[in-house]
Amino acid sequence: MVPPPASPDAPHVGRSPSSSDPERVIAVTGSASFLGTNLIGLLEDTPRVRRVLSLDVAPPTTPRDKTVHHDIDLTSQRAEDRLTEILRREGADTLVHLAFHDIPNRYHNASHYLESVGTMHMLNACRRSQVQKFVLWSQTALYGASPKNPCYLDEARPLCARTSEAYFRDKMQAERDVLEFGLPGRGRNTTIVRTAPIIGPNIDNYLTRYLTQAASPTVLGFDPLWQFLHESDAVAALKRAIFAEVGGAFNIAGDGVLRLSSVLRLTGQRRLPMTRPMADAFVTAAWVFRHSAFPAAFLDYVQYACVADTERASRHLGFVPLYSSREAVMDFASSKSSRHVRLIAEKPGIASSGHAS
Repeated sequence: MVPPPASPDAPHVGRSPSSSDPERVIAVTGSASFLGTNLIGLLEDTPRVRRVLSLDVAPPTTPRDKTVHHDIDLTSQRAEDRLTEILRREGADTLVHLAFHDIPNRYHNASHYLESVGTMHMLNACRRSQVQKFVLWSQTALYGASPKNPCYLDEARPLCARTSEAYFRDKMQAERDVLEFGLPGRGRNTTIVRTAPIIGPNIDNYLTRYLTQAASPTVLGFDPLWQFLHESDAVAALKRAIFAEVGGAFNIAGDGVLRLSSVLRLTGQRRLPMTRPMADAFVTAAWVFRHSAFPAAFLDYVQYACVADTERASRHLGFVPLYSSREAVMDFASSKSSRHVRLIAEKPGIASSGHAS
């Protein structure tokens, strides 16, 4: 039996898994997302995995050999019973929960039913089946950006993001429910993977949209530190969390930090500096008319730092990122330039400049 987890701020370390361990049956929610599809791709090539259960409203694009897809809508009233039936029948012992928005949703009820209520359905189904290992994808942004933050936020730090914003509130509730599910003495192991903002050539989230819109609003007099996680490192961290016998929350980010001004310069993005009241009004109006990547609450991160300490993940989870924060941004910037060149080349009249004789 998988040992129970420690408290979220004091993870324990069990023995490392070996090739003689029983083959795993791993369920993945949000399997049609970038993280889900690529995680399933890694699990397909892992000898210790016997079967992968894809749980989403659409199948993953990964070529499948071990993977069985099940159409599941976590917002459905019948979701819990259907999930329980699938997990029991397939003998799932591990579940990776990735069914979360990575772009703020204008329809708060839809977000709440997917992320908060959907997580409740998932945990209840796990309680009614034989799932012993639960991995949750979360974000370091839930710590909140504040002038009171220390230089680095460790996992013992309370989650203090704005609860007035549904994007943060529902994810924080999901974390609380998952930690309660994995309390010691219940024979379950829960691991929360809190990723820094994920960036890369294939990612579409609030960050990449901020770095590709016409101009990026900034707050006059502020240049906060940011850290990033490359898309491939995010997938690798989730896989490591599945097989490492550890419990609790872990911050995952690339090495190093960058000033916001440096990020905008590296990505070739034009700045739009404003006072905070002006920025609030501007972004609120732009959000209403669908011209902003995020609502005004996200301006906290443009004004103040939210940088996570990754020492625990290195020491207890054994995770070492391949990309630094700077390298992750540079890879995104390179892909951004390529997309821009491709769009120019695709415009009528650009490809040919010949003259009639």
